[in-house]
Amino acid sequence: MDPLSLAIGIVVIIVLLVVFLYFIPLNLWFTAVVSGVRVGILQLILMRIRKVPPALIVNALINATKAGLKVTANEMETHYMAGGNVNTVIKALISADKANIPLDFNMAAAIDLAGRDVFDAVQLSVNPRVINTPPVAAVAKDGIQLIAKARVTVRANIHQLVGGAGEETILARVGEGIVTTIGSAGAHKEVLENPDRISKTVLAKGLDAGTAFEILSIDIADIDIGKNIGAELQADQAEADLKVANAKAEERRAMAVAEEQEMKAKAQDARAQVILAEAEIPKAMAQAFQDGNLGIMDYYRMKNIQADTDMRDSISKPGNKPKDKK
Repeated sequence: MDPLSLAIGIVVIIVLLVVFLYFIPLNLWFTAVVSGVRVGILQLILMRIRKVPPALIVNALINATKAGLKVTANEMETHYMAGGNVNTVIKALISADKANIPLDFNMAAAIDLAGRDVFDAVQLSVNPRVINTPPVAAVAKDGIQLIAKARVTVRANIHQLVGGAGEETILARVGEGIVTTIGSAGAHKEVLENPDRISKTVLAKGLDAGTAFEILSIDIADIDIGKNIGAELQADQAEADLKVANAKAEERRAMAVAEEQEMKAKAQDARAQVILAEAEIPKAMAQAFQDGNLGIMDYYRMKNIQADTDMRDSISKPGNKPKDKK
């Protein structure tokens, strides 16, 4: 046989063997059989055709079987094709089973497909987490501001992980409860003397309803005294009242000035009318002379009366009285 043909034949045989072992994973089937897992060779071939990694399914199925879980290869394959993380789900089921937490494959798969880390959720159910709230400021009825910080101990609620609210909702509700409790206190000293009053009131509200967590405890870590909000509000109100009073006073002053200007205008108008009327007197006298109604003697008599009147007015003014001769 030609050496070239022999080499080509060997290469073809190797390629066919690789393709055969790829579509028919005999090593995985043998490993499953040895591990006590029932999975058919045909099922492994179909996994490869459906582009599902047989090694992933077989290894996860071996882990679940050794842990005593009843999970089928079809369930794992379906979860993988839906975009889930098979290894995480199996790890969560094993951890939940060891911790006596009721969790089945369907629930774990739903939590995983919802975008939550189901294994972390199980760990959180076993080991509760402490959430520190940001500083929450509230004002008591006496006007003193208090700034409180709380530590909220929570654990995961497995049955509420799908559709349940997260940590942000817990923090918002706890902050609301702190504000309500401090705001209902008659004096800030009552809260400082009994900080557990906040914890009891907030816990009694059932803040974990509809969330993915169960609140175990709420502990007040610190309470600081802030500003005297009541005094600041009173000062601001007094300043506002002063501005309003000044504005009203300015309005009254402006109205008085306007009235004064109006009176001056009326007086000037009256004087102008008098001047105009006096300007008509010479014309009337000239007309009376022409008509013969006024004689020369009458005119001089009128001028004497007018001069006598002016002299009397001048004498009557202060400082114009004639001095007595000694």
